[in-house]
Amino acid sequence: MSELSQTRRNFAAPLRRFIATESGSAGVLVAAIVAALVWANLDEAGYERLWSTELALKVGSWELADDLRAWVNSGLMTLFFLVVGLEARRELDLGDLRDRRRFLLPSAAGVAGMVLPVGIYLAINAGGGGAHGWGVAMSTDTALALGLLTLVGKGVPEQARVFLLTVFVVDDLVALIVIAVAYSEHIAVMPLVLAAAVFGVLLGLRALGVRSGAIYAPFCILLWYLMLRSGVDPVVAGLAIGLTATAYTPARGALEAASGLFKLFREQPTAELARSASVGLTRTLSPNDRLQRMYHPWTSYLIVPLFGLANAGIAIDGAFLARAFTSPITLGVLAGYVVGKPIAVVGTSWAVTRLSRGRIRPGAGWAAVLGSGTIAGIGFTVSLLIASLAFTGDELAEAKLGVLAAAVIASLLTFVVYRVTARLPKHKRARALLGDADVLLDLIPPVDVEVDHVRGAADASVTIVEYGDFQCPYCGQAEPVVRALLSDTDLRYVWRHLPLTDVHPQAQLAAEAAEAAAAQGAFWPMHDLLLDHQDELKPAALVDYAERLGLDRDQFHDDLRHHRHAARIDQDLESADLSGVSGTPTFFINGQRHYGAYDLATLTEAVKVARARALIGRSTRTHSSDPPRL
Repeated sequence: MSELSQTRRNFAAPLRRFIATESGSAGVLVAAIVAALVWANLDEAGYERLWSTELALKVGSWELADDLRAWVNSGLMTLFFLVVGLEARRELDLGDLRDRRRFLLPSAAGVAGMVLPVGIYLAINAGGGGAHGWGVAMSTDTALALGLLTLVGKGVPEQARVFLLTVFVVDDLVALIVIAVAYSEHIAVMPLVLAAAVFGVLLGLRALGVRSGAIYAPFCILLWYLMLRSGVDPVVAGLAIGLTATAYTPARGALEAASGLFKLFREQPTAELARSASVGLTRTLSPNDRLQRMYHPWTSYLIVPLFGLANAGIAIDGAFLARAFTSPITLGVLAGYVVGKPIAVVGTSWAVTRLSRGRIRPGAGWAAVLGSGTIAGIGFTVSLLIASLAFTGDELAEAKLGVLAAAVIASLLTFVVYRVTARLPKHKRARALLGDADVLLDLIPPVDVEVDHVRGAADASVTIVEYGDFQCPYCGQAEPVVRALLSDTDLRYVWRHLPLTDVHPQAQLAAEAAEAAAAQGAFWPMHDLLLDHQDELKPAALVDYAERLGLDRDQFHDDLRHHRHAARIDQDLESADLSGVSGTPTFFINGQRHYGAYDLATLTEAVKVARARALIGRSTRTHSSDPPRL
């Protein structure tokens, strides 16, 4: 892999990286919540005094002032919702949700997962003074729920997390609409109209292909300010901006152009060429990639924990607990999350599957759906935002206690769900976690044994396709891993050529040498020799390898000299472009792109999951009246 391609891989933000960040930050957030509770109980007056401190920005006669807690809740948390919007957009552009039908079921579950808890809350608070706080019971906390799911749900499949993320995005979007409509007082129409106009300018800049963050930043800040002046909570602006940031994998042509700029800088290292090379490298990445890389660590490890520290502090004693756990507010929030969320998520998923006769079904198994429902009972960020808008004094403390207690119980329930699932027999456990929905295939075209170079059992349940470059050092590092995997007799391996000629000048001829050897029935022996001698790929060395393998030297040399097999290389290059591949090595496992690392442990686990899904698919087709899909 070239340095440029490696940079792209490091900057990519697949769901796995998102979840890893959230799981790591969950501990920081929990620590912040505990710290807030301890602080508030040791020195409640000091706790409130700090977060009530006024902080003002003033330029001449213009002034923007609010207390420190409001700056965190309505200012910094805008960046958190920006990241949520970015990840949702990435899934819509590159993930499973690019098939829009897969958005239907989790969207319905997300809406139902808000309506039912609100209904339960209102039923418990009917006729009481706390009824207007119904919004506290409806929204799941994305960061905390995803992080705790990783901690308490051992073996949670990625499909379950994709399902959860979709539910959460719908949840967050609806919750922010509720904040804007139901919990915003004295809405000013003119700032709202101006905010819509500024958002239109942002969309126009994107349509024009403007990539400079310096141009977007003033309009984003102005949008936030106008939303604030309109009376609508400005965190809405963050989610809206995130949802507009497109995600895509870098095109091979763009990478080659950036590589050319770097070569110019290498030949003449001037400040101007350094800037051109830097801009060229950055432009290969999607706006979504760059923004996630910039803001996600900050929101996960600083902003959300700071929000927890500012809002979770409540003074707790025996009298308060006795009063709170008989309060309709606390009980309504608790029942809404712990009872309403799981019933809504599982019930809606079952109903949609039933009504569609299985055409629309969860992308994960039913145990994973149940675990999604129980972990969705964790409400924190939006819940506390709404609680601070709806309540004050004792009622606010009761609402906070309900939110915190629900988070603890939801985590325990999720732990139980996955522990019980782990005790199932292997095949039943795989089905319960992975489900039997069809997977979306990224590889174009699929493997063709008449065309592709295939190694391993023809009827293997798992096929690994690697796009590789014989001069790429990373392909050389991956080769021992591939050879170790091939000890699995139920696995086959396919090599497709992707010579990165802009950085590896000998890669094209090496690929043609492999095809010239294939013409004499020796592709794999030549393949192995080329990867074992990546620093010796000049024409004379290639001819020497052919002689070593006992090939017809003259025919081999003539094939190389006349580039007789270049068209075969071009065929793989076209396949790489269609499959969105721009760097090496890139792996596909049973037709799905593998975004993780390519060490032995990671690839072995990916093969294990792919095999489980393949076996489930075979079992489903065996018991179906429909003919199997080829």
